[in-house]
Amino acid sequence: MRLRSTQSPRPPRSRALSRIVVRKAPGDARRGILVAGSFVLPCALGRGGIVRGKREGDGGTPAGTHRLLGGFYRADRLGRPAGTLPFRAIRPGDGWCDDPRSPAYNRPVRLPSRFGHEVMWRNDGLYDCVIDIAWNRGPIARGRGSAIFLHLARDGLKPTEGCVAVPRARLAHLLPRIGRRTRLVVL
Repeated sequence: MRLRSTQSPRPPRSRALSRIVVRKAPGDARRGILVAGSFVLPCALGRGGIVRGKREGDGGTPAGTHRLLGGFYRADRLGRPAGTLPFRAIRPGDGWCDDPRSPAYNRPVRLPSRFGHEVMWRNDGLYDCVIDIAWNRGPIARGRGSAIFLHLARDGLKPTEGCVAVPRARLAHLLPRIGRRTRLVVL
């Protein structure tokens, strides 16, 4: 899949949306509808649906308005994503701490780590392109949930552990609409 824009490497700031809205899809709390301007697509939500009062391990996608801090991508699988968000290439030793006992809780870490963590360099492709949606990122509260991202969906939009996931084929259309001031609103 190619995520790099075929036009200018960075679209004009005016193309970025102020907000992208995610709401529960009718009939299944683990699926959502993502609306980015006139662009509408299905998405996967956490196995616990949309929740208020997010806790580590509950499988819920946190409700609220979230900043988009930046992203990561697998440079060996795709080009630098289009858009104005800062992206950094994932390296094989990259992880994300999801262990509330760690001083690095809910932050990027280098692996190996003696604390619980997500591996960012995944074989399943879900993190080939991932955006940090700033859940519990400042100030960080231990046990309130970690590694909540916008990332690529599994086949069949299977539920996530709390993230919002979009189909791989649609991500290239979504990325140019995301900028530093874009907010992800989960209703």
